[in-house]
Amino acid sequence: MELKIKQRIFLNVFFFLSGACFSTWASRIPTIKATFGFNDAQLGTLLLFMPISSLIGLPLSGWLVSRYDSRVPMTAAFILVAVSLSLIGFASTPYTLAASMCLFAFAMRIFSISVNTQAISLQKQFNRKINSSFHGLWSSGGIVGVGISTLFVALDISMQIHFAIVSFITIPITLFSYKFLLQNDRSPSGNKLILGKPDPYIVYLGLLVFFAAICEGGMFDWSGVYFKEVVHVELFTLGYLIFMMFMALSRFVADRLMDQIGMPKTYVLSASLIISGIGLAVILPYFWTAMIGFCLVGFGTASIIPMTFLLAGSSKKYSPGMAISIIATYSIVGMLIGPPVIGYIAHATNLRIAFITFAFSGMMLIPVSQLFFRFQKTQV
Repeated sequence: MELKIKQRIFLNVFFFLSGACFSTWASRIPTIKATFGFNDAQLGTLLLFMPISSLIGLPLSGWLVSRYDSRVPMTAAFILVAVSLSLIGFASTPYTLAASMCLFAFAMRIFSISVNTQAISLQKQFNRKINSSFHGLWSSGGIVGVGISTLFVALDISMQIHFAIVSFITIPITLFSYKFLLQNDRSPSGNKLILGKPDPYIVYLGLLVFFAAICEGGMFDWSGVYFKEVVHVELFTLGYLIFMMFMALSRFVADRLMDQIGMPKTYVLSASLIISGIGLAVILPYFWTAMIGFCLVGFGTASIIPMTFLLAGSSKKYSPGMAISIIATYSIVGMLIGPPVIGYIAHATNLRIAFITFAFSGMMLIPVSQLFFRFQKTQV
């Protein structure tokens, strides 16, 4: 088998497993909310700890991918992700829960920067776009993760056993896959953050992932709660599951879509789907209309982050690892603001009104993306 094909296969394994681990955690948020008796505002505050921890891990991840081959911090961080997932399951107080969530978010941030750096580096060995397919595997892993969560909830299997099983499977696969990953992908230049006048190329891309992160991160954290408390579905993981399924489907066709209609139109199409999907779920909060709405939101959000990371890899100022690390800061701020704000708005009004925040964020993708491509033309 050709080396780059083998490297792509095992990198796919990491994307798949990370999606499964993340959705395992996110799909159980309603369980955590009920177990500890949190109200919406308290849950929003708890969720605030994760992006803060992720932000702390950001400078370390940028330094690690510039000093080592990206597969080294990627593998070490992912083992820590699996361990911290089990710790969340066994947390017995709000303090140990918060500490375990912080560790999970910190490790996931280092892993995310490393795995996306590896993906961008491997992309350069292919004559066609493959980056969205990696994120499609992440979403596919998320589907499997939330599918297992749905089964375990239906069978009344405890969250502790659930999280421990996922961790037990993840660690040995991670250690086995390490040796098959891309090596020697450190960039010789562009690895230092340059202070001074902000680079518009990076700022526009950062704003795109900021608004995408509000939508995507908020849907991860609140879709299950929405289905349980607004749509009144007992098997609350269904909303999260349908969102992940259509996100995965979209990411597998996104590379071809970008080639056919171009990136500018893809951003506009994505934004339109987010707005219409949220509108449908909010105006008609019933089972089938909410399911269709979440499908549209999944389609809409799917392409934004992989497409933006791909554009970041073409930065003339920074190496791919550093560019992604900087842009990821905007993503973390979006996740820092999004889920807690939804909780606070929901507590002050209701969750339906709070979900309008996602529609607004989706709408902002249109003007920001057009400004970016206009600026890009001036740089050619």
